[in-house]
Amino acid sequence: MIPIVVTIIFFLILSSFAVLYWKQKPNQQTSSVQLLEDQNFRVSYAELVKATNGFSSTKLIGLGRYGSVYKGIMDDGNTTVAIKVFNLLHRSASRSFIAECEALRNIRHRNLIKILTSCSSIDFQGNDFKALVFEFMPNGSLETWLHPKPVEDLHVNSLSLRKRLDIAVDIADALDYLHHNCQPPIVHCDLKPGNVLLDNDMCAHVGDFGLARFLNEGTGGHIQSSSTTVGIKGTIGYVAPEYGAGCHVSTSGDVYSYGILLLEMFTGKSPVDDMFQDGLSLCKFVEMAFPDGVMDIANPVLMLPEPSNIANSQRNGSDAAWKIQECMLNLVKVGLSCANQSWRERMSMRDAATMMHRIRDAYN
Repeated sequence: MIPIVVTIIFFLILSSFAVLYWKQKPNQQTSSVQLLEDQNFRVSYAELVKATNGFSSTKLIGLGRYGSVYKGIMDDGNTTVAIKVFNLLHRSASRSFIAECEALRNIRHRNLIKILTSCSSIDFQGNDFKALVFEFMPNGSLETWLHPKPVEDLHVNSLSLRKRLDIAVDIADALDYLHHNCQPPIVHCDLKPGNVLLDNDMCAHVGDFGLARFLNEGTGGHIQSSSTTVGIKGTIGYVAPEYGAGCHVSTSGDVYSYGILLLEMFTGKSPVDDMFQDGLSLCKFVEMAFPDGVMDIANPVLMLPEPSNIANSQRNGSDAAWKIQECMLNLVKVGLSCANQSWRERMSMRDAATMMHRIRDAYN
C-alpha cells in the first residue's frame, strides 16, 4: 500500500513541475498571454502573420512611437482588424504594451477604441513578440481628414462644420469618461488627431493608450503622481506647458490637448505649422483674432453650406452665416479656455463636454 501512495505523490509532484514549465516556456506557435480580461478570443503569432501576409508593407496603415499598425483579415476572411505590433527594440515598447493593456482592461465606451485581444509570444526566430488587436476603423485617423496628403483619396471638404462638431463632442465624451467615470481616473497623455480614429459612420474613437496613466487616489485630478512613467508625456504641439516644467501628469494635461485639438479642427492650422515660430503659437494666433476676427481665421471649408441643408442655406443666407459665426465664437471660447497656459484656469473635461453638447445642439 505504501509504495502505491509514494508513487501517486511522486506523479503529482512531476505533474506540477510540468505545468509550471509549460507556463514559463510558451510554444511559439500557440502562445497568447491573456493580459486583458473578457477577451473574446486568443490569437497566436502565426495567426497574425497569416492575417497580415507576413506583416507586408501593403498592409501597413500606421506608424507610431513604439510600433507599427497593420490591417489584418482574420476569421477566414470574415473579420477585418487593426494589429498594433510593438517594436521591442525600443526600450520603452514593452512598458507601453503593458500600460495599454492595463488602461484598456476594464474601460468600455462607444468613443474609445475597442480592443479585441492581445498577443505576447515569440516569433519564428525565437524573438519576443507583442501585439494588440483592435476593431478596424475604416475611415482612418482624424489627422488624415484635417491635413490630407496629395496622394490620399480623401475629400477634406466633406468634413463639414456639423461633422466636426460631432467628432469634437465624441472626443470630449471619451475624455470625460476616462477622467470622471473610471476608478482610478485615467489620463490619456497623448491626445492628437492621429490618435482619433473614425469608424464607418464617422463616429470618433480615441485610441493609443501607450502613454496612459492611472491617477493616484485622493489627489483630485490635478497636478499629481501617476502609476506609470513611459517616456515623454505626449506629442510636441499638444503637450501641456506644465509638463515641460517637470510637473506630473494630470487630467488638466488632457484638457489642454483637447483645447489645442479643438482650435486645430476649426482653424485648419496644425499647432506645429511652419507659421508658428518666434513666439507665435496656435493659441496666440487665435487669441489675437478673438472675438472680432474669428471668422477671418476659421477654416474656409466651414463656410460652405451643409450638404443636407443647401436649399435652406440659399434661402436664408444671412441666418446661416450668423449661425456659423455664433457657433465659431463659442467653439473658440471653449478651445482657448481648455488650452489656457495655467492648468488652474482650465475647465474640467466634464464642463467642456457639457458645453460642447450645448454648442452642437444650438447649431443643429
